[in-house]
Amino acid sequence: MKSLCAVDGVSCAGIKEGKYGLALIQASGMAAAVFTKNLFAASPVLLMKERMAGGRLDGIIVNSGNANVYTGEQGMADARRMAEIGASALGTTPDMIGVASTGVIGRFMKMEIVERQAAVVAGTVRSDAAAEDEAAAAIMTTDLFPKHACAKRDGFTVAGITKGSGMIAPNMGTMLGFLYTDAEVTVPALQEMLTRAVDRSFNRVVVDGDTSTNDSVFVTATGRRGPADPEELYGALEEVCISLAKQIARDGEGATKLIEVRVTGAEYEEDAAAVARTIVGSSLVKTAVYGEDPNWGRIIGAAGRAGVEFDPRMATVTIGEGDALVTLARRGEILADDKVNPEALAAAKDLMKGDTVIFGFDLGAGEASATAWGCDLTEKYVEINGKYTT
Repeated sequence: MKSLCAVDGVSCAGIKEGKYGLALIQASGMAAAVFTKNLFAASPVLLMKERMAGGRLDGIIVNSGNANVYTGEQGMADARRMAEIGASALGTTPDMIGVASTGVIGRFMKMEIVERQAAVVAGTVRSDAAAEDEAAAAIMTTDLFPKHACAKRDGFTVAGITKGSGMIAPNMGTMLGFLYTDAEVTVPALQEMLTRAVDRSFNRVVVDGDTSTNDSVFVTATGRRGPADPEELYGALEEVCISLAKQIARDGEGATKLIEVRVTGAEYEEDAAAVARTIVGSSLVKTAVYGEDPNWGRIIGAAGRAGVEFDPRMATVTIGEGDALVTLARRGEILADDKVNPEALAAAKDLMKGDTVIFGFDLGAGEASATAWGCDLTEKYVEINGKYTT
């Protein structure tokens, strides 16, 4: 696929017709995946949890418009049929095809649409920038823009597409993601890298606190460029995942601002991540950002309920970065207040006017750090989700 750069051995195509879409991605190689932890997992998720044990794929078929969730035996039959359709289109066997779906929950698949669209897309699978755009657009639901990312290294490339705008919260924190590299890597190593990269990216995105039933991230390594340094390969994979995760957060349903929360000074990375996710997922923080209100009390209130032990007297809260950084409170001292320091409060409010708002929170307890991403909460979110199926 091509956007910023191409992955050797990967081609794709897609079609979008109203709320229904379908993409085919062709790539043969070692494969790994991570799936939702929602108990009401979609039929494609249940199917792929079984089939990914083989550790290899020749391609993926993905539809939008119907999530195929809570559909029982019929749903499983439809997921298996999608694998057959994908296999026929890409010239392989059904057990070598990844299946993913996104859309409305609790509706039976319209397989006639899947079959018709697959027949159209099969004839256009290719490796160029337009094909990747088609595939990325085909899997969108309430997304406002397609999401791509690429990391090029000396000797290999990692790239991918994703979709996600609502029902975004950790475990996992994306809807669908399809990643590819032309490096050669074993399945166990690829699985470990993907799990770690997802934990540091998609699992740190919170749009609305709801975990999707369909979350799936696949990675396939075509091996066309030969072996790569494991740390370099992991770094590139994490870079792509973080880029895609931030795009998801920025495109949150009804969102006007990206929120980035950088937590430092934790004893463990897991502690820092928990605090960052709690802050970025707070509805009170989200609405304050939307209203451009530097109400930093909401930051410390969220941090204090994250389930992480630290001394509140050692904590520091900031907004912005670099030369534009404003310290709001530090180790028990209020530094931005309409009486104590109105200039700092005004500067903080100015920093909330842009389309990206960055908060810092230092626990004063150690050297570990983590970052999480989210978006503001607006009236538009209610409008989108109040009428989602009607």
